[in-house]
Amino acid sequence: MSLKRIRALPCWQGEIRAARLSGGLSNESWKVSDAAGDHVVRFGKDFPFHHVSRAAEVMAAKAAHRAGFAPAVEHAARGVMVSEFLEARTWAEADMRANPGRIGRLLRDFHTKMPAEVSGPGAVFWVFHVIRDYARTLADNGSRFAADLPWLTAVAAETEAAQVPLPIVFGHHDLLPGNFLESPGGRLWLIDFEYAAFGTAMFDLAGAASNAGMDPAEARALMIAYFGHPPADALMRAFDAMQCASLAREAMWAMVSEIFLAAPGADYDAHARDYLGRLGAALESYHTRYGKTAS
Repeated sequence: MSLKRIRALPCWQGEIRAARLSGGLSNESWKVSDAAGDHVVRFGKDFPFHHVSRAAEVMAAKAAHRAGFAPAVEHAARGVMVSEFLEARTWAEADMRANPGRIGRLLRDFHTKMPAEVSGPGAVFWVFHVIRDYARTLADNGSRFAADLPWLTAVAAETEAAQVPLPIVFGHHDLLPGNFLESPGGRLWLIDFEYAAFGTAMFDLAGAASNAGMDPAEARALMIAYFGHPPADALMRAFDAMQCASLAREAMWAMVSEIFLAAPGADYDAHARDYLGRLGAALESYHTRYGKTAS
C-alpha cells in the first residue's frame, strides 16, 4: 500500500526506485530515487495523544530549511511529506557526547533564527504539561505503567519548580541522536520537527544532554557553548532538573505509543524501561547534588 501511495505522488520525474528506511518509532520513511535525484518520503498521521500536528510539522520543516538547518521540503500533502535526501551520516549517542560545543552553538543559532521563519498559530511545548497530559492519557487507557504515574508526575512538579525565567525561543524538542545528521564536509543538520514549537531553550539543551547520556563535564561544555559563559548555579540546577523531566517525558512517550502505535520493529516497552532506568539514575544524581524537595 505504501509503495502504491508513493508512486501516485505527483512530484516525481520519470520512473522511481523506492526502499524502506529503517529507524523511526512512530513514522514510516522511504528513500525514493527518480530522474531528479534522491528524496525522503515520510508518512505520518496527526497524533493528538502526542500533541502532533502534521501541518505544524511541515511548517516547521520548511522554516528550518529557510533558516539553513534542514533539507528542503519538496512536496507535502495530507499525511505525507517529501524532502530532499541528504548524503549525510546519522549521529549516535557517542557523536553527541563528543560534540557538546558544536551542539550548543547549533542550538543557539537555531533558536535565534527560527522565530523569524515560522508562520501560523504559535504552538507551545512545555514538557511539564506534556507529562501531566500523558499521565491522564495513560490512566484513562489502563496502562500497565499506571503504578509509575504518581512518581512521574511528582518528578514533573519537583523539576518544574526548579526552572528559572528564560526568553521564549522556537525549539526542536526531540533531540535524539537520530535527528542529527552530519554531511561529509562536517555540516550539521536537524530533521524531524514533529514537536517543534515555542518554549524556552532549556528543554532542547537538557534533551540533547540526557538523550546522549552526557557526563557533567560534557553537559557543562554544552551550556557554556550555548550561553557564551559559565552558567550560574540556579541556571545549572534548572538544566539538571530539566534533564530529569526530559527523561520522564521520553519514557512516557513510549508508554503512550505502546497503546496507540505499532511501528514495525518498534519496542515501546523496552524504550520506556530504558528511559525509566535513565531517569532513576539522573534523579538520584540530582538529589545528591541539590537535595530532595520536601513533600
